[in-house]
Amino acid sequence: MKTQREDIIFQAFLLIHIPVACFLTAVSAQSDSSSSVVVAAYNVSAPAGSSVLLQCVSGRMVWTRDRVRDRQRVVHWDLYRAEPDYAMERVVDMFSAGDQRVYNSYNMGRVGLSQKAFKDGNFSLVIKDVTMNDRGLYSCNLHHLYCHLYETVRVQLNVTKSRRKEQRFWDGQKAVYVVLLGSTVVLPCINRRNVWTDWSNEEEDQQVVHWDRQSPGIRHDRADRLVDLYASGEQRSYGPLFLQRKMNISNQAFSEGDFSLTISDLQLTDQGKYSCHLHHHYCGLHERREFQVMVEPPVIQPTLPAKALPSEDKDTTKAESPRVINVILPDQRHHFLLPLGYVLTSFLLLAFIILIIILISRRRRTKEFHPQVSARSSRSQSSSEEFEMDVPEVSMCSRQEKRLDYKNNLLKEKVHMNCQPKVIDLDKEMQKFCK
Repeated sequence: MKTQREDIIFQAFLLIHIPVACFLTAVSAQSDSSSSVVVAAYNVSAPAGSSVLLQCVSGRMVWTRDRVRDRQRVVHWDLYRAEPDYAMERVVDMFSAGDQRVYNSYNMGRVGLSQKAFKDGNFSLVIKDVTMNDRGLYSCNLHHLYCHLYETVRVQLNVTKSRRKEQRFWDGQKAVYVVLLGSTVVLPCINRRNVWTDWSNEEEDQQVVHWDRQSPGIRHDRADRLVDLYASGEQRSYGPLFLQRKMNISNQAFSEGDFSLTISDLQLTDQGKYSCHLHHHYCGLHERREFQVMVEPPVIQPTLPAKALPSEDKDTTKAESPRVINVILPDQRHHFLLPLGYVLTSFLLLAFIILIIILISRRRRTKEFHPQVSARSSRSQSSSEEFEMDVPEVSMCSRQEKRLDYKNNLLKEKVHMNCQPKVIDLDKEMQKFCK
Protein backbone atom coordinates (compact mmCIF):
# COMPACT_ATOMS: atom_id res chain seq x y z
CA MET A 1 0.00 0.00 0.00
CA LYS A 2 2.76 2.42 0.90
CA THR A 3 4.56 1.73 -2.31
CA GLN A 4 1.40 2.34 -4.32
CA ARG A 5 0.77 5.61 -2.46
CA GLU A 6 4.35 6.70 -3.03
CA ASP A 7 4.04 5.92 -6.71
CA ILE A 8 0.79 7.89 -6.94
CA ILE A 9 2.33 10.85 -5.10
CA PHE A 10 5.44 10.69 -7.30
CA GLN A 11 3.34 10.60 -10.46
CA ALA A 12 1.22 13.51 -9.24
CA PHE A 13 4.36 15.43 -8.40
CA LEU A 14 5.69 14.80 -11.90
CA LEU A 15 2.40 15.90 -13.44
CA ILE A 16 2.57 19.16 -11.48
CA HIS A 17 6.30 19.69 -11.98
CA ILE A 18 6.30 19.27 -15.76
CA PRO A 19 3.74 22.05 -16.52
CA VAL A 20 5.44 24.40 -14.05
CA ALA A 21 8.83 23.75 -15.64
CA CYS A 22 7.41 24.31 -19.09
CA PHE A 23 5.76 27.52 -17.95
CA LEU A 24 8.99 28.81 -16.39
CA THR A 25 11.01 27.99 -19.49
CA ALA A 26 8.43 29.72 -21.67
CA VAL A 27 8.50 32.82 -19.48
CA SER A 28 12.28 32.87 -19.43
CA ALA A 29 12.41 32.42 -23.21
CA GLN A 30 9.90 35.23 -23.67
CA SER A 31 11.86 37.52 -21.38
CA ASP A 32 15.05 36.73 -23.22
CA SER A 33 13.44 37.35 -26.58
CA SER A 34 11.84 40.61 -25.48
CA SER A 35 15.11 41.97 -24.10
CA SER A 36 16.83 43.78 -26.94
CA VAL A 37 20.54 44.27 -27.48
CA VAL A 38 21.96 47.77 -28.03
CA VAL A 39 23.62 47.72 -31.44
CA ALA A 40 24.22 51.47 -31.85
CA ALA A 41 24.23 54.67 -29.79
CA TYR A 42 24.21 58.22 -31.14
CA ASN A 43 24.44 61.77 -29.76
CA VAL A 44 22.16 64.21 -31.56
CA SER A 45 22.01 67.97 -30.97
CA ALA A 46 19.79 70.52 -32.72
CA PRO A 47 18.64 74.10 -32.03
CA ALA A 48 15.26 74.75 -30.50
CA GLY A 49 12.43 75.19 -32.97
CA SER A 50 14.02 73.00 -35.64
CA SER A 51 13.24 69.46 -36.76
CA VAL A 52 15.42 66.43 -36.05
CA LEU A 53 15.47 62.99 -37.66
CA LEU A 54 16.45 59.92 -35.62
CA GLN A 55 17.46 57.28 -38.16
CA CYS A 56 16.55 53.67 -37.40
CA VAL A 57 16.98 51.44 -40.46
CA SER A 58 17.18 47.64 -40.66
CA GLY A 59 16.93 45.46 -43.76
CA ARG A 60 16.09 42.40 -41.71
CA MET A 61 12.82 43.97 -40.61
CA VAL A 62 11.52 44.40 -44.16
CA TRP A 63 8.27 42.46 -44.50
CA THR A 64 8.69 40.52 -47.75
CA ARG A 65 6.13 37.80 -47.28
CA ASP A 66 6.13 35.68 -50.43
CA ARG A 67 3.39 33.43 -51.74
CA VAL A 68 6.05 30.77 -52.32
CA ARG A 69 7.22 31.19 -48.77
CA ASP A 70 8.43 27.58 -48.47
CA ARG A 71 11.34 28.42 -50.77
CA GLN A 72 12.63 30.91 -48.21
CA ARG A 73 14.46 28.06 -46.39
CA VAL A 74 17.01 25.76 -47.99
CA VAL A 75 19.63 23.24 -46.85
CA HIS A 76 22.51 21.97 -48.98
CA TRP A 77 25.47 19.68 -48.38
CA ASP A 78 28.84 20.41 -50.01
CA LEU A 79 32.00 18.30 -50.24
CA TYR A 80 35.53 19.65 -50.29
CA ARG A 81 38.11 17.20 -51.59
CA ALA A 82 41.68 17.71 -50.44
CA GLU A 83 43.09 15.45 -53.12
CA PRO A 84 43.81 15.39 -55.98
CA ASP A 85 42.32 18.66 -57.38
CA TYR A 86 41.15 20.44 -54.16
CA ALA A 87 37.65 21.01 -55.59
CA MET A 88 34.30 21.88 -54.02
CA GLU A 89 31.18 20.14 -55.28
CA ARG A 90 27.50 20.27 -54.37
CA VAL A 91 26.20 16.90 -53.11
CA VAL A 92 22.49 17.50 -52.43
CA ASP A 93 20.10 20.34 -51.58
CA MET A 94 16.46 20.59 -50.53
CA PHE A 95 13.91 23.35 -50.00
CA SER A 96 11.37 23.32 -47.19
CA ALA A 97 8.49 22.36 -49.51
CA GLY A 98 10.36 20.84 -52.43
CA ASP A 99 12.01 17.59 -53.37
CA GLN A 100 15.67 17.05 -52.71
CA ARG A 101 18.08 17.30 -55.62
CA VAL A 102 21.19 15.11 -56.02
CA TYR A 103 23.82 16.59 -58.31
CA ASN A 104 25.97 13.54 -59.14
CA SER A 105 24.34 10.57 -60.86
CA TYR A 106 26.73 8.24 -59.01
CA ASN A 107 25.11 9.26 -55.70
CA MET A 108 21.56 8.62 -56.84
CA GLY A 109 19.83 6.20 -54.44
CA ARG A 110 22.66 6.07 -51.90
CA VAL A 111 22.90 9.71 -50.70
CA GLY A 112 19.94 11.68 -49.35
CA LEU A 113 18.16 13.63 -46.60
CA SER A 114 15.08 12.91 -44.51
CA GLN A 115 11.81 14.08 -46.03
CA LYS A 116 10.79 15.45 -42.61
CA ALA A 117 13.93 17.55 -42.20
CA PHE A 118 12.11 20.90 -42.02
CA LYS A 119 9.61 19.48 -39.54
CA ASP A 120 11.84 17.78 -36.99
CA GLY A 121 15.01 19.83 -37.61
CA ASN A 122 17.15 16.80 -38.54
CA PHE A 123 19.18 17.69 -41.66
CA SER A 124 21.69 14.85 -41.34
CA LEU A 125 23.18 13.37 -44.52
CA VAL A 126 22.85 9.58 -45.05
CA ILE A 127 25.54 7.89 -47.19
CA LYS A 128 25.12 4.21 -48.06
CA ASP A 129 27.87 1.86 -49.23
CA VAL A 130 30.73 4.22 -48.39
CA THR A 131 33.65 4.21 -50.85
CA MET A 132 37.13 5.74 -50.78
CA ASN A 133 35.87 8.42 -53.12
CA ASP A 134 33.54 9.70 -50.37
CA ARG A 135 36.40 10.97 -48.22
CA GLY A 136 36.60 14.69 -47.57
CA LEU A 137 35.25 17.65 -45.61
CA TYR A 138 31.44 17.91 -45.66
CA SER A 139 29.56 21.09 -44.77
CA CYS A 140 25.86 21.37 -43.92
CA ASN A 141 24.62 24.86 -44.88
CA LEU A 142 21.29 26.24 -43.68
CA HIS A 143 19.98 29.41 -45.36
CA HIS A 144 16.94 31.40 -44.34
CA LEU A 145 16.57 34.02 -47.05
CA TYR A 146 13.74 35.86 -45.34
CA CYS A 147 15.43 36.21 -41.95
CA HIS A 148 18.92 36.59 -43.42
CA LEU A 149 20.22 33.68 -41.36
CA TYR A 150 23.16 31.49 -42.43
CA GLU A 151 24.43 28.57 -40.38
CA THR A 152 27.08 25.97 -41.24
CA VAL A 153 28.09 22.63 -39.67
CA ARG A 154 31.27 20.84 -40.81
CA VAL A 155 32.04 17.11 -40.58
CA GLN A 156 35.25 15.35 -41.65
CA LEU A 157 34.73 11.87 -43.19
CA ASN A 158 37.58 9.34 -43.36
CA VAL A 159 37.27 5.76 -44.69
CA THR A 160 39.23 2.74 -43.38
CA LYS A 161 39.37 -0.94 -44.20
CA SER A 162 39.98 -2.02 -40.60
CA ARG A 163 37.03 -2.29 -38.24
CA ARG A 164 39.29 -1.57 -35.26
CA LYS A 165 40.06 1.91 -36.58
CA GLU A 166 36.44 3.05 -36.66
CA GLN A 167 35.93 6.03 -34.37
CA ARG A 168 34.20 9.39 -33.88
CA PHE A 169 35.76 12.36 -32.13
CA TRP A 170 35.92 16.17 -31.99
CA ASP A 171 39.19 17.82 -33.04
CA GLY A 172 38.31 21.24 -31.62
CA GLN A 173 36.81 22.69 -34.82
CA LYS A 174 34.68 19.93 -36.36
CA ALA A 175 33.45 16.38 -35.86
CA VAL A 176 35.62 13.61 -37.40
CA TYR A 177 34.06 10.31 -38.49
CA VAL A 178 36.24 7.31 -39.39
CA VAL A 179 33.97 4.65 -40.90
CA LEU A 180 34.43 1.20 -42.41
CA LEU A 181 34.56 0.79 -46.17
CA GLY A 182 31.19 -0.34 -47.60
CA SER A 183 29.18 0.61 -44.48
CA THR A 184 26.45 3.23 -44.01
CA VAL A 185 27.18 6.53 -42.21
CA VAL A 186 25.01 9.39 -41.02
CA LEU A 187 26.74 12.79 -40.92
CA PRO A 188 24.94 14.83 -38.23
CA CYS A 189 23.35 18.26 -38.81
CA ILE A 190 20.54 19.01 -36.34
CA ASN A 191 18.89 22.39 -35.73
CA ARG A 192 15.48 22.40 -34.08
CA ARG A 193 14.96 26.16 -33.74
CA ASN A 194 11.49 27.32 -34.70
CA VAL A 195 12.90 29.48 -37.48
CA TRP A 196 13.92 26.29 -39.32
CA THR A 197 11.04 24.01 -38.41
CA ASP A 198 7.96 26.27 -38.29
CA TRP A 199 6.43 28.89 -40.54
CA SER A 200 3.86 31.08 -38.86
CA ASN A 201 0.81 32.14 -40.84
CA GLU A 202 0.47 35.17 -38.59
CA GLU A 203 3.80 36.58 -39.54
CA GLU A 204 2.71 40.20 -39.30
CA ASP A 205 1.93 39.76 -35.60
CA GLN A 206 5.52 38.73 -34.87
CA GLN A 207 7.11 41.95 -36.20
CA VAL A 208 6.84 45.05 -34.06
CA VAL A 209 8.75 48.31 -33.70
CA HIS A 210 8.33 50.74 -30.85
CA TRP A 211 9.96 54.00 -29.76
CA ASP A 212 10.56 54.92 -26.11
CA ARG A 213 11.62 58.20 -24.53
CA GLN A 214 13.69 58.23 -21.37
CA SER A 215 13.75 61.62 -19.64
CA PRO A 216 16.91 62.72 -17.80
CA GLY A 217 17.15 60.91 -14.49
CA ILE A 218 14.63 58.20 -15.44
CA ARG A 219 15.63 54.53 -15.61
CA HIS A 220 15.28 52.46 -18.76
CA ASP A 221 12.47 50.28 -17.43
CA ARG A 222 10.40 53.41 -16.66
CA ALA A 223 10.75 55.03 -20.08
CA ASP A 224 7.64 56.49 -21.74
CA ARG A 225 6.26 54.66 -24.75
CA LEU A 226 5.82 56.95 -27.78
CA VAL A 227 4.60 54.74 -30.62
CA ASP A 228 4.08 51.08 -31.57
CA LEU A 229 4.11 49.92 -35.18
CA TYR A 230 3.14 46.43 -36.41
CA ALA A 231 3.78 44.78 -39.76
CA SER A 232 0.03 44.38 -40.21
CA GLY A 233 -0.22 48.20 -40.55
CA GLU A 234 -1.54 48.93 -37.06
CA GLN A 235 0.04 51.93 -35.34
CA ARG A 236 -0.49 53.04 -31.76
CA SER A 237 0.60 56.43 -30.46
CA TYR A 238 0.82 57.33 -26.79
CA GLY A 239 0.92 60.53 -24.79
CA PRO A 240 -0.78 63.91 -25.36
CA LEU A 241 -2.16 64.80 -28.76
CA PHE A 242 0.37 67.58 -29.39
CA LEU A 243 3.18 65.12 -28.70
CA GLN A 244 1.71 62.61 -31.14
CA ARG A 245 1.59 65.25 -33.85
CA LYS A 246 5.23 66.20 -33.30
CA MET A 247 6.59 62.65 -33.71
CA ASN A 248 5.92 60.71 -36.89
CA ILE A 249 7.02 57.46 -38.57
CA SER A 250 6.60 56.69 -42.27
CA ASN A 251 3.62 54.57 -43.27
CA GLN A 252 5.91 52.54 -45.57
CA ALA A 253 8.24 51.59 -42.72
CA PHE A 254 7.98 47.80 -43.01
CA SER A 255 8.14 47.79 -46.80
CA GLU A 256 11.30 49.93 -46.83
CA GLY A 257 12.87 48.94 -43.51
CA ASP A 258 13.08 52.61 -42.43
CA PHE A 259 11.63 53.21 -38.95
CA SER A 260 13.18 56.66 -38.41
CA LEU A 261 11.41 59.04 -36.04
CA THR A 262 10.90 62.70 -37.01
CA ILE A 263 10.49 65.28 -34.23
CA SER A 264 9.27 68.72 -35.34
CA ASP A 265 9.40 72.00 -33.41
CA LEU A 266 12.08 70.77 -31.02
CA GLN A 267 11.85 72.24 -27.51
CA LEU A 268 13.89 71.97 -24.30
CA THR A 269 11.31 69.57 -22.87
CA ASP A 270 12.09 67.12 -25.69
CA GLN A 271 15.58 66.40 -24.34
CA GLY A 272 16.35 62.86 -23.27
CA LYS A 273 17.28 59.42 -24.54
CA TYR A 274 15.17 57.95 -27.34
CA SER A 275 15.26 54.22 -28.09
CA CYS A 276 14.21 52.38 -31.25
CA HIS A 277 13.31 48.75 -30.49
CA LEU A 278 13.15 46.24 -33.35
CA HIS A 279 11.56 42.87 -32.63
CA HIS A 280 11.13 40.03 -35.10
CA HIS A 281 10.01 37.10 -32.96
CA TYR A 282 9.96 34.64 -35.81
CA CYS A 283 13.53 35.39 -36.93
CA GLY A 284 14.79 35.92 -33.38
CA LEU A 285 15.76 39.56 -33.99
CA HIS A 286 15.80 41.84 -30.95
CA GLU A 287 17.80 45.04 -31.43
CA ARG A 288 17.81 48.50 -29.90
CA ARG A 289 19.29 51.79 -31.11
CA GLU A 290 19.67 54.67 -28.65
CA PHE A 291 19.73 58.41 -29.41
CA GLN A 292 20.78 61.02 -26.82
CA VAL A 293 19.01 64.22 -27.93
CA MET A 294 20.32 67.60 -26.76
CA VAL A 295 18.46 70.86 -27.48
CA GLU A 296 20.57 73.95 -28.12
CA PRO A 297 19.48 77.61 -27.96
CA PRO A 298 17.62 78.83 -31.03
CA VAL A 299 19.67 80.34 -33.80
CA ILE A 300 19.06 84.11 -34.13
CA GLN A 301 19.44 85.20 -37.71
CA PRO A 302 20.80 88.79 -37.93
CA THR A 303 19.13 91.22 -40.32
CA LEU A 304 21.22 91.62 -43.41
CA PRO A 305 22.08 95.23 -44.46
CA ALA A 306 20.83 96.51 -47.78
CA LYS A 307 23.23 95.64 -50.51
CA ALA A 308 24.59 98.55 -52.55
CA LEU A 309 24.50 98.47 -56.30
CA PRO A 310 27.70 97.23 -57.85
CA SER A 311 30.02 100.12 -58.80
CA GLU A 312 31.71 100.49 -62.13
CA ASP A 313 35.16 100.61 -60.55
CA LYS A 314 36.78 97.25 -60.66
CA ASP A 315 38.42 95.85 -57.61
CA THR A 316 42.01 95.07 -58.55
CA THR A 317 42.51 92.89 -55.49
CA LYS A 318 40.03 90.30 -56.74
CA ALA A 319 41.13 87.94 -59.42
CA GLU A 320 38.98 88.22 -62.48
CA SER A 321 37.60 85.11 -63.96
CA PRO A 322 39.00 84.33 -67.39
CA ARG A 323 36.84 85.33 -70.29
CA VAL A 324 36.55 83.27 -73.41
CA ILE A 325 35.72 84.82 -76.77
CA ASN A 326 34.50 82.49 -79.42
CA VAL A 327 35.35 83.52 -82.96
CA ILE A 328 33.51 81.73 -85.73
CA LEU A 329 35.18 81.88 -89.14
CA PRO A 330 33.00 80.96 -92.12
CA ASP A 331 34.26 78.46 -94.61
CA GLN A 332 33.60 80.57 -97.74
CA ARG A 333 36.34 83.02 -98.86
CA HIS A 334 34.17 85.99 -99.97
CA HIS A 335 32.91 86.34 -96.41
CA PHE A 336 36.49 87.10 -95.36
CA LEU A 337 37.09 89.84 -98.04
CA LEU A 338 34.29 92.08 -96.78
CA PRO A 339 35.78 92.74 -93.29
CA LEU A 340 39.22 93.06 -94.90
CA GLY A 341 37.93 95.93 -97.11
CA TYR A 342 36.56 97.66 -94.02
CA VAL A 343 39.94 97.45 -92.33
CA LEU A 344 41.88 98.85 -95.35
CA THR A 345 39.41 101.73 -95.78
CA SER A 346 39.75 102.69 -92.13
CA PHE A 347 43.58 102.70 -92.43
CA LEU A 348 43.49 104.95 -95.55
CA LEU A 349 41.13 107.41 -93.88
CA LEU A 350 43.37 107.57 -90.85
CA ALA A 351 46.46 108.23 -93.02
CA PHE A 352 44.65 111.05 -94.89
CA ILE A 353 43.65 112.72 -91.63
CA ILE A 354 47.23 112.50 -90.32
CA LEU A 355 48.56 114.11 -93.57
CA ILE A 356 46.13 117.03 -93.30
CA ILE A 357 47.19 117.62 -89.68
CA ILE A 358 50.88 117.66 -90.69
CA LEU A 359 50.31 120.21 -93.49
CA ILE A 360 48.30 122.56 -91.25
CA SER A 361 50.96 122.47 -88.54
CA ARG A 362 53.76 123.28 -91.02
CA ARG A 363 51.86 126.26 -92.43
CA ARG A 364 51.35 127.72 -89.01
CA ARG A 365 55.05 127.42 -88.24
CA THR A 366 56.04 129.31 -91.41
CA LYS A 367 53.69 132.21 -90.57
CA GLU A 368 55.19 132.54 -87.10
CA PHE A 369 58.80 132.81 -88.42
CA HIS A 370 58.17 135.36 -91.36
CA PRO A 371 55.38 137.80 -90.38
CA GLN A 372 57.28 141.14 -91.35
CA VAL A 373 58.25 139.98 -94.76
CA SER A 374 54.69 139.36 -95.63
CA ALA A 375 53.65 142.78 -94.30
CA ARG A 376 56.29 144.59 -96.28
CA SER A 377 55.41 142.72 -99.38
CA SER A 378 51.78 143.68 -98.97
CA ARG A 379 52.70 147.32 -98.45
CA SER A 380 54.96 147.33 -101.47
CA GLN A 381 52.27 145.86 -103.60
CA SER A 382 49.74 148.50 -102.43
CA SER A 383 52.17 151.35 -103.00
CA SER A 384 53.07 150.09 -106.44
CA GLU A 385 49.42 149.98 -107.34
CA GLU A 386 48.69 153.51 -106.06
CA PHE A 387 51.70 155.31 -107.47
CA GLU A 388 52.93 154.79 -110.95
CA MET A 389 55.95 156.83 -111.79
CA ASP A 390 58.26 156.98 -114.73
CA VAL A 391 61.85 156.01 -114.37
CA PRO A 392 63.38 159.51 -115.13
CA GLU A 393 61.03 161.19 -112.69
CA VAL A 394 62.07 158.80 -109.96
CA SER A 395 65.70 159.47 -110.56
CA MET A 396 65.23 163.27 -110.43
CA CYS A 397 63.23 163.05 -107.24
CA SER A 398 65.92 160.97 -105.69
CA ARG A 399 68.52 163.67 -106.44
CA GLN A 400 66.29 166.36 -105.09
CA GLU A 401 65.68 164.33 -101.97
CA LYS A 402 69.39 164.16 -101.39
CA ARG A 403 69.63 167.94 -101.69
CA LEU A 404 66.77 168.47 -99.29
CA ASP A 405 68.37 166.14 -96.86
CA TYR A 406 71.48 168.22 -97.00
CA LYS A 407 69.57 171.45 -96.45
CA ASN A 408 67.61 169.99 -93.60
CA ASN A 409 70.79 168.97 -91.88
CA LEU A 410 72.08 172.56 -92.17
CA LEU A 411 68.89 173.99 -90.80
CA LYS A 412 68.99 171.59 -87.91
CA GLU A 413 72.45 172.70 -87.01
CA LYS A 414 71.38 176.40 -87.15
CA VAL A 415 68.41 175.70 -84.98
CA HIS A 416 70.55 173.91 -82.52
CA MET A 417 72.98 176.87 -82.44
CA ASN A 418 70.30 179.49 -81.94
CA CYS A 419 68.12 177.30 -79.65
CA GLN A 420 65.15 178.48 -81.60
CA PRO A 421 63.55 175.51 -83.15
CA LYS A 422 61.76 175.94 -86.42
CA VAL A 423 59.32 173.68 -87.98
CA ILE A 424 59.87 173.00 -91.64
CA ASP A 425 57.24 171.35 -93.69
CA LEU A 426 59.23 169.00 -95.79
CA ASP A 427 56.39 168.17 -98.03
CA LYS A 428 55.86 171.73 -99.08
CA GLU A 429 59.53 172.26 -99.66
CA MET A 430 59.60 169.15 -101.70
CA GLN A 431 56.81 170.44 -103.87
CA LYS A 432 58.42 173.83 -104.32
CA PHE A 433 61.69 172.23 -105.24
CA CYS A 434 60.07 170.05 -107.81
CA LYS A 435 58.22 172.96 -109.40
